[in-house]
Amino acid sequence: MRMVVRRKKKSRYMRGTRTCGWGRTGQHRKSGLRGGVGHAGMHKHMWTWVIKYCPDYFGKHGFTRPPELIPKVNSINVGTLCAEAESLLRRGLAEMKEGKILIDVRKLGYNKVLGGGRVDKPLIVVAPSFSKSAIEKIKASGGEAITVR
Repeated sequence: MRMVVRRKKKSRYMRGTRTCGWGRTGQHRKSGLRGGVGHAGMHKHMWTWVIKYCPDYFGKHGFTRPPELIPKVNSINVGTLCAEAESLLRRGLAEMKEGKILIDVRKLGYNKVLGGGRVDKPLIVVAPSFSKSAIEKIKASGGEAITVR
């Protein structure tokens, strides 16, 4: 059995008629044929679709923590600390200790140190938390990472 190739599109050969093959005037306007726009009818005539394809569509799911309980992570990269170390010393936000630069990132408004960038100076960094790569880079340059709660 061969399939018939439809050479003339409906939109071409129905030109000149008032409704272009859509029956009553208005059947192909707006969203009347589709049963509404968007989520219209999800509790009515589209209910079987909801049950089959989107059973968790209605109702509340899960729990949202209050924003004041979610800790804000304000982070800085080790490479940035190393690059800014000299200017922090000049401004009095860091100090020299045993030939190393001591930086307390809490004074700068940060609470986590990340491992981006290069460290080429021995730094003593004091912070509430560090990433693993930050600790490795600080120790590899001859410094130390001090975790403070």
